[in-house]
Amino acid sequence: LTFPLVSVTLLVSFGSSMLYGYNLAVVNSPAAHIKAFYNATWSQRYGHGLASGPLTLLYSLTVSIFALGGLVGSLLVGVLTERYGRNGVLSRSSLLVLLASSFMGFSRELGSPETVIVSRSIMGLHSGICLSVVPLYLGEIAPKNLRGFLGLVPSIFICLGVFFAQVLSLPELLGNDRFWPLFLSVGVIPASLQLLLLHCFPESPRYLLIERNDIFGATAALHRFLGTPNVQDVIKEMEEEQQSLSSMEMVSVWQLLRDHSVHWQTLSVVVVNAGMQLSGIDAIWFYTNTIFENAGIPASQIPYTIMGTGATEVVAGLIGCFTIEKLGRRPLIITGFCTMGICSAGITISLLLQTTLPWMCYVNVTCVAGIIAGFCMGPAGIPFLMTAELFTQSHRPAAYIVGGSLNWLCNFTIGFIFPFLQMSAGAFCNLIFCGICFLVALYVYLFVPETKNKTFMEISHIFA
Repeated sequence: LTFPLVSVTLLVSFGSSMLYGYNLAVVNSPAAHIKAFYNATWSQRYGHGLASGPLTLLYSLTVSIFALGGLVGSLLVGVLTERYGRNGVLSRSSLLVLLASSFMGFSRELGSPETVIVSRSIMGLHSGICLSVVPLYLGEIAPKNLRGFLGLVPSIFICLGVFFAQVLSLPELLGNDRFWPLFLSVGVIPASLQLLLLHCFPESPRYLLIERNDIFGATAALHRFLGTPNVQDVIKEMEEEQQSLSSMEMVSVWQLLRDHSVHWQTLSVVVVNAGMQLSGIDAIWFYTNTIFENAGIPASQIPYTIMGTGATEVVAGLIGCFTIEKLGRRPLIITGFCTMGICSAGITISLLLQTTLPWMCYVNVTCVAGIIAGFCMGPAGIPFLMTAELFTQSHRPAAYIVGGSLNWLCNFTIGFIFPFLQMSAGAFCNLIFCGICFLVALYVYLFVPETKNKTFMEISHIFA
């Protein structure tokens, strides 16, 4: 574990992954202020305010368009990484955050709700690119015995991003009517740091050798990342992979879906990435205030209760990161999904009993914290790590497009329909999430092999 490896992992996790977590949670607390801004602007333009239904629809669009931007970003990953490399894409994507933050910061002065919605979509575009490229980059620069550890560091920063959004949303800080535009644009700080410093680190050695046939650049990058002059074994392994792929160009998404030799890998990526978002975690991050209000938590206590759940997810993420190389990928992801399923059922029970047992509101909070902890221990980061591990170099970008697209489609679906699902199904909507969690855990238990401490070629042979 060398200083360059640690440094670049922390830099891209802080400058990219953390922004994803921050933007998931940033619209939760200022919801009332954003809705008031939309309503006031509508009144100024048309002489009357918005009714409750259209206002809820407009706010749901603001929340969920982040995922549509992410979907577009995930579809661009293959083209961008092939043209600019992993490091190059992450550097350039920081410019999107600077643009979106500028729009958000001046949205109230411009009197334009449209700038908030457009900014959210641009932030989503950035997250859609980085959510795939960060684990791809780290998975390719890390030695196999550290791939799990470094691969889960971004998930810790996703949790930290959510936590920072929850802390800054306190009324004493930025969670008030005066500062909410600034609150939405804080992401400019980590993005600027990444833009300034990332060029100091080399490109992925696997990209340089296998895709660019630059053995000297790959060797220099390995010397820098691994901190040793003896990198011939790693070069030999990459050359073997390059030779096995010599008759095969980079695979498109359509070719990946039709390739029967990677059928089970592709299906595993589909199930785990879709299950990660359909587990209900995005409903919690997007609408925590509403969930706790319905559970009967006093309004004055909600910001601090939310901050407590955020601290839980950071601790759970650290536990996952430091145990993944010891326990493996499968146990963590199975345990995480089962914990989320149990806690989702617990939320349903607590909501049904709260009218007769007022203390059930605290059971609800505990179950929400349990869902977040279960998610951050495994499902938060392992699906992206698995996508890197289950495929060889020729299939990997297309696999990230498939996994990322499903991830964002499901994210958008939950973000958009959850308020309406809650209105129609009430407490029972959580049972849907419960069933999905247990089905994904069962699939991983039956069909996904353990991949820790194995090379990409060894993993490919296991599936074959």
